[in-house]
Amino acid sequence: MPERRVVIVGGGLVGSLAACYFAKRGWTVDLYEKRPDIRLPEHSDLVEHRSINLAISERGFSALRRLDPELEARVKEHVIPMHGRMIHALDGKQTSQAYDVFNKHINSVGRSTLIKLLLDEASSYSCVTLHFNYEFVKADFDTGRVELRDVERSEQASVDADLVVGADGAFSRVRQRLMSKVLMNYSQTYIEHGYCEFSMDPRDGSFAMDPNHLHIWPRGSFMLIALPNLDKSFTCTLFMPWSEFAKVESDAEVTAFFRKHFPDALALMGERRVCAEYAANPKGSLMYVKCAPSTYKSRAVILGDAAHAMVPFYGQGMNCGFEDIEALDRIMVKTLHESGQANDCTANLTDDQLHKALDEYSVTRAVDTSAIVDLALENYVEMRAKVVDFAYLARKHLEGLLHRLFPQRIIPLYTMVSFTSIPYAKVVSQWNRQTTWLHQTIRAVSVAAVIGIGAISVRVLGPRLPPLRELARMVTSKI
Repeated sequence: MPERRVVIVGGGLVGSLAACYFAKRGWTVDLYEKRPDIRLPEHSDLVEHRSINLAISERGFSALRRLDPELEARVKEHVIPMHGRMIHALDGKQTSQAYDVFNKHINSVGRSTLIKLLLDEASSYSCVTLHFNYEFVKADFDTGRVELRDVERSEQASVDADLVVGADGAFSRVRQRLMSKVLMNYSQTYIEHGYCEFSMDPRDGSFAMDPNHLHIWPRGSFMLIALPNLDKSFTCTLFMPWSEFAKVESDAEVTAFFRKHFPDALALMGERRVCAEYAANPKGSLMYVKCAPSTYKSRAVILGDAAHAMVPFYGQGMNCGFEDIEALDRIMVKTLHESGQANDCTANLTDDQLHKALDEYSVTRAVDTSAIVDLALENYVEMRAKVVDFAYLARKHLEGLLHRLFPQRIIPLYTMVSFTSIPYAKVVSQWNRQTTWLHQTIRAVSVAAVIGIGAISVRVLGPRLPPLRELARMVTSKI
């Protein structure tokens, strides 16, 4: 067959991993990234203070593993396990909340570190060419002509492709172009909260806090979090309503705010540094995107944030983007095998077969990505408020106990999302069934307890209490 060429727009986490997958499957790959090569020393700080730290878990590792188990192993050399949340109260008391009763954990990893690893991996394939400082201009998906601009020389360039992959982020230009070709349902929603990053240096050559936790200072409508880095520092992020950011401007206001809400964190970070970083670091916005379909015939597909940007509160943005690539690859390989070919070289797919594979991917994946976008938004409330709520902690304890006894039947929501590859939509369905079952069980146990206590009371004290039926009704109305 003639050479099959894929043009990937966006050289971040998802784009670089996609380049590796397509190269492995026999495609000629051209990857275009509008920023300089961050592997070069003079550009190494381009992603610092502009993005929230990453947490990689099973879905991300699964995609790396499918590509190459050795790549997964190399990535694991650069992560720090986080076994749970460390909750910081106002008085400085710290409480650990394990993520999983079987000690499963998520992992902190630096964004720039992971991008560099993936770019190096992509560079190792002879059929991959990396083009930096190129900005996507437009594409004619029907002909495969992609036009780009060299941002350093301000010169136009063009390339022909059999397939265009948009991995160019939440404000994707490839998605905008795709919207002119398909009847896309699209929504973009900003939440009324922003974020600002800070740093916490090591103390006496060691981590200033326990490095094997994700640290959270929950304060109801806002929170501070901290993730560990390999250099023994922490990256801290303040999430807060824009209306609250507007109230904190001067150094005195910053210091007063941190003293009031995060006194222990302020002592570890230092007042001078907090004030300097609050003034210097950008205040980022938080938004989410949903769209469907995410493909056009056999000619185009968008992946990662380009198709489903989400708020960062479940730590699934990158993991979901990596899973996109794995899901697409599985469908393309399956389609190839159904055509009678025994190999995994998806570059051998005909246009009709590729069209079929992309359509299947778009339909099946949209349901799952919509589910995780919603879950990520809901988890913000959990992190900034519910982690100190008695009802939440009671359910977490009960579910953990039941999960230990029946690990295949009762699975906590966080475990399903972070430590399995159960499709996100199925996760939500199972969680809803578990919630209904738990409520019914608690109600039945409560009624039985009331009836039992009532019967004993009547026997001991005589009929001076309301009828048992009325007692039961009173209890169940409160559950």
